[in-house]
Amino acid sequence: MANSIAKGLLLSAAIMLLAACNDANTRPQIDIEGKTMGTFYSVKVSGTITESKQQLQQEIDALLEQANDDISTYRPDSVLSRFNQNPSADPQPIPRGMADIILTAQRIGRDTGGAMDITVGPLVNLWGFGPDKRVVKVPSQQQIEAARSQIGLQHLKLLSDNRGEWLQKDLPGMYVDLSTLGEGYGVDQLVQLMARKGITNYLVSVGGAVSSRGVNGQNQPWRVAIQKPTDRENAVQALVDLQGYGISTAGSYRNYFEQDGQRYSHVIDPVTGRPITHKLVSATVIAPTALEADGWDTGLMVLGTEKALKLAEEKGLAVYLITKTDDGFSAVMTPQFKAFLVK
Repeated sequence: MANSIAKGLLLSAAIMLLAACNDANTRPQIDIEGKTMGTFYSVKVSGTITESKQQLQQEIDALLEQANDDISTYRPDSVLSRFNQNPSADPQPIPRGMADIILTAQRIGRDTGGAMDITVGPLVNLWGFGPDKRVVKVPSQQQIEAARSQIGLQHLKLLSDNRGEWLQKDLPGMYVDLSTLGEGYGVDQLVQLMARKGITNYLVSVGGAVSSRGVNGQNQPWRVAIQKPTDRENAVQALVDLQGYGISTAGSYRNYFEQDGQRYSHVIDPVTGRPITHKLVSATVIAPTALEADGWDTGLMVLGTEKALKLAEEKGLAVYLITKTDDGFSAVMTPQFKAFLVK
């Protein structure tokens, strides 16, 4: 897991290409773009809205800025950074949104057998993929074991009382990293903003997480294209209609370093403490929320094709997996994902 509030900065997600169909029956559409969480966001709204484009962008920027203030590991004064810097075992107050992220992460972490672990930060930093990014080299086994001694979801507790939500750790050196869910959380925040404003036709994205509802300016359903897993071309692998759901893609082919002819991915397996070595290069998940999709895609990437597909089938997940083969790439999907494909 890249130690970034967004997969877009340390690009672990396949780029989502947003495609619109052409039709003579057009309607007004506004496009808003900006930077957040170390990546880019995009909001596309069709139809008439009650406020100006500038006003809407100000609200969007304020919403995403608050998310950064809560969960960024790149901001030393964020709520999450203060938690990580505090060695105390006493419960520390956290905002409701951050609690929602951690609750989702804990559940998916259990379901994946620890493959998706938000406490993996010490290992991410050790391998040079964190906010303290430095000249990377392969760490020693002793360094890896030292980092592994500071991780584990069982050492992190989420508490709630009439005063609010609280987070507690029993390892002084624990470093919680919510980067693998940050983009999905940002997208869901934008979706909630659209709902509050009564906007029913939109496509919103933060980095590699996307959600859409309704139709675009050409009065056609929004389409989301998943890029082929390569850093050498921009080609579409599959096209989906989200139908109000969220989508997120994790990949191992964009962010890595090489040493002595060996490529080391930013996707770290918490069990081994090392980058993954299997052939799964991309995992895309569609779920009712972008946060849910964003949590599952990383866990499935860590597991590898066979284990990921088996778990997805057991859980009834909409999953699309791309694996590197001797002849190129092969793709497999669950029946739930197939329902979203544009025929």
